[in-house]
Amino acid sequence: MTHAAPAPSVVVADDQALVRGGFRMILSAAGIPVVAEAADGLQAVEAVLMHKPDVVLMDIRMPEMDGLEATRRILAAPAGRSCRIIILTTFDIDHYVYAALTAGASGFLLKDVSPEQLVAAVRLVQSGDALLAPSITRRLVERFAPPPPDSAGGQASVAELTPRELEVLRLMARGLSNAELADELTLSGATIKTHVARILAKLQLRDRVQAVVLAYETGLVRPGD
Repeated sequence: MTHAAPAPSVVVADDQALVRGGFRMILSAAGIPVVAEAADGLQAVEAVLMHKPDVVLMDIRMPEMDGLEATRRILAAPAGRSCRIIILTTFDIDHYVYAALTAGASGFLLKDVSPEQLVAAVRLVQSGDALLAPSITRRLVERFAPPPPDSAGGQASVAELTPRELEVLRLMARGLSNAELADELTLSGATIKTHVARILAKLQLRDRVQAVVLAYETGLVRPGD
């Protein structure tokens, strides 16, 4: 008999009390405990270090310290490294979201997200999956990533990957899901998951969002490929 995974604990960081309260109600109704709320980035960092939540819902534009800096500080702290951060935004494609992904966020949600989508997103990132559809990640990276270096130095970080792993990473960066990767490469879903896990481990990345960002930033994949 399989046991359901324990409900993830959550910190909600947003400078609007109504937003925090609404998210708390939605998550609590789904059996997901909100262990703390934060009205700015400083409070968010303090709450994470104190409560060690599984997931943080992080607004970007907040007083005292914005969500980008709070994300960086949380993920740099030993107590925050295992936590997954979901960025809350009113804009689906902007440079703040891209900056948050490069800082280590696992995805983003629009603030008008449905209750069902909010609950599903929290459970998804807790399980280790990236929240963003690969196609959205690609659009973000193509628009905002700096041009890759012309030298071979940009490839150094991916040099440890096998030819097959490089192939998987290239396809992943172009927006293919695991199921599409399996079809494209004529491999089983389990084999694809193993390849993705090894890529993340070798490159010391948190999830596939960071893998897509790295593929573009190193020049392994270029916009328009």
